[in-house]
Amino acid sequence: MKTLSINRITLAAIAVLFSTFIFTSCQKENSFSNLTETVTEEEAANLSDESSQAEASFDDADDIGFTAAEEEGNAGGFGVEGRPANTQNRNFLPNFFELRERIGDCATITVTPNDSTYPKTVTIDFGDSCRGRDGKVRRGKLVLHFTGPVRRPGSVVTLTFAGYYVNRVHIEGTKVFANLSEPPVHKWSLATVDGKVTFPNGRGYRYDGIKTVTQIAGMLTGIVRDDVYKITGRSKTIFNNGTTINLNTEDPLIKKVNCHWISEGTVKIKINDRVLKLDFGFPGNGDCDNKALLTWNNGNNQRVITLP
Repeated sequence: MKTLSINRITLAAIAVLFSTFIFTSCQKENSFSNLTETVTEEEAANLSDESSQAEASFDDADDIGFTAAEEEGNAGGFGVEGRPANTQNRNFLPNFFELRERIGDCATITVTPNDSTYPKTVTIDFGDSCRGRDGKVRRGKLVLHFTGPVRRPGSVVTLTFAGYYVNRVHIEGTKVFANLSEPPVHKWSLATVDGKVTFPNGRGYRYDGIKTVTQIAGMLTGIVRDDVYKITGRSKTIFNNGTTINLNTEDPLIKKVNCHWISEGTVKIKINDRVLKLDFGFPGNGDCDNKALLTWNNGNNQRVITLP
């Protein structure tokens, strides 16, 4: 299913917890403009819906960045199980086949230097408008800086946004993927620093979060799409009007790389004195779909969230 924030850490990056971009802006803008310290249940539900949907934008970038990082590492001979090969100083030019399956052929991808040495930079340039095979329209650049292959323990990959938009939503900030693996366990931390989301109507929020992503399937193959990740983490979203939302995973989120959404797990959402839960296992636990169930008032109230 999906998640409040996170998506393959692919490391994909998973991401942090929380999810979709279907924003009914004008009505929500009016209803949020006069929020006080006391947030009503309906306002809390709307805010949770909104922040969940918006976080999907960061998750989307996580997926793209980590898929690019894995294919770069595989091409350089540092793929399955993080095993290095004797490929020092050779040209290798990753084909980014699996990344193209998501973003399409309209983006330009450059690797500098184009060999197995580090540090290196991978730039994904979407130009003024690039519609991916996933239906999302992106523009601007994602720039990844590598201290080493993403699957080498201790390596750090830093993702920055350069004039980057997804479906007209402006995404800013820095993502940091740090490899915490201790073989045979494959694990990363994923931090969002100075994150910012701005919608076309000017509404937006600031965001910081940290997640831990552990690979639980697909470790023994060089194929990205059979990877499965378990994600835990927390985040803080601060809307332009000062309202703060804190999210924490209660049950680990499960992200399959071959599915665009989180398929299992629950997240607790706290808005001032209101507590809500988002269940990514709804409606069929473990199924690949873009639905999640938001509940509040001790489960007596609920709404179905549609993720992008």
